[in-house]
Amino acid sequence: MNLILIKMFATALALAQVTTRPESLKTEFDPVGDRPEVVQLLKDGCAHMRKAFDIEDLNLDSLIDTALSDPQTVAGEIKAFRGINFDDLAYAYKQFCGNDPVDEARFDLKPVIEFYNSVASNLPDHNKLKNLKLPGTSIVLDGKGEKFAELFESDQRRQWVPLSQIPEYVRHAFVAAEDKRFFQHKGIDERGLIRAFITNLTEPGRPQGGSTITQQVAKNLLVGDDVSYDRKIREMIVASRLDQALSKDEILEVYLNSIFLGRGAWGIDMAARGYFKKPASALNVTEGAMLAAMAKGPTFFSPDRYPERARERYAYVLKRMQEDKVVGAELVSSGVTAIPRIVPYEKPRREAGFHFVEHLMREARTLVGMQSLTSESYTVRSTINSKLQHATETALQDGLARYEASTNRARYEGPELNLGEVTARVTTEQSTRALRRGRVEKPVWQIALQSAKLPLYDVH
Repeated sequence: MNLILIKMFATALALAQVTTRPESLKTEFDPVGDRPEVVQLLKDGCAHMRKAFDIEDLNLDSLIDTALSDPQTVAGEIKAFRGINFDDLAYAYKQFCGNDPVDEARFDLKPVIEFYNSVASNLPDHNKLKNLKLPGTSIVLDGKGEKFAELFESDQRRQWVPLSQIPEYVRHAFVAAEDKRFFQHKGIDERGLIRAFITNLTEPGRPQGGSTITQQVAKNLLVGDDVSYDRKIREMIVASRLDQALSKDEILEVYLNSIFLGRGAWGIDMAARGYFKKPASALNVTEGAMLAAMAKGPTFFSPDRYPERARERYAYVLKRMQEDKVVGAELVSSGVTAIPRIVPYEKPRREAGFHFVEHLMREARTLVGMQSLTSESYTVRSTINSKLQHATETALQDGLARYEASTNRARYEGPELNLGEVTARVTTEQSTRALRRGRVEKPVWQIALQSAKLPLYDVH
């Protein structure tokens, strides 16, 4: 059995446990002594999948034949199928999803168990998400009470809002778009996984996912987002544990406050302000559907860059909301597909007052109980006069520029570096090597830049 199938069946072992016995899930098996238990788990998992998705009559052989008939699959162009031995996959399917006894001579479970054990060890603590509050964005107001600056950590520009402040139709918009059975499953939606697997077999192209909202929380905040079987196994186990440790509302609150929705906004509240100039609590049905439409991929479905994609995704989410009978969605005409009006994008930027803001942050750390101004979302009322601050800094910069010009400190003395000679030498050397080796090397300009000696004086 090749490595790809080993990883696939280790993933199937994790899936079988989270769907059939999540309360007693094991992260380590004896590679020899626990083989019968692992076999039974895989069989139970397959039986559960059939029952959950009503696929008693599914002909997997036909699906595999369909996949093999696609030249992209055979050529290995589709990542989901690259390296898979379909004959072994079909044989294993019959062993674990049929009544045939498992032939250990052909299907050795030892490497599967060993791979599973190595991946499932040292899992992150899912309890860290209990009562979690992620870093936030603090607003600094000037002496007139107008916004002067935003303070936030990299990739953490958010304002955390309790779930109770997010309208119910907005919450259900994200559930309809990302995880229809969120309130029914136990962290893993086996139906979604099978649906994605079948779609990827029968319709090669843009790969389908199957992650639940709980899995997305586990991926984004605990296990990482690398694309691998290792991460998927860890993600499923952690998601299953999260579902047992947190309520559905707690998981949804973490999700809505941690998700990236484009325009430099993390979380539903900052996204609402960035796209519609209003807090999340004031969003209407269509605006909630628009934000939920971007959850699948804020760059791919960006209304700023790809308005047609955004419109199609928005129409899809709205339709899902109406099918799920989300209160308020029925008032939107099914023929209306134009996205709600969004405000022009204002990228957060600051051009003055950097030293003053640093002073505020140092002062905040001296206060009892305050870790930093970015640990949560605060409003800081300051004394700064923003117009005077800009004028003062501009005057200082202009004055320094005039001083340097008047003392001849700023003058042109020719280029710091001339690549002409280096380029000529590299061209000659490369031509000689190309004739000798019969191949062309890197572009001349690239080699010239790499080999050039830059002056080391007057470095600022």
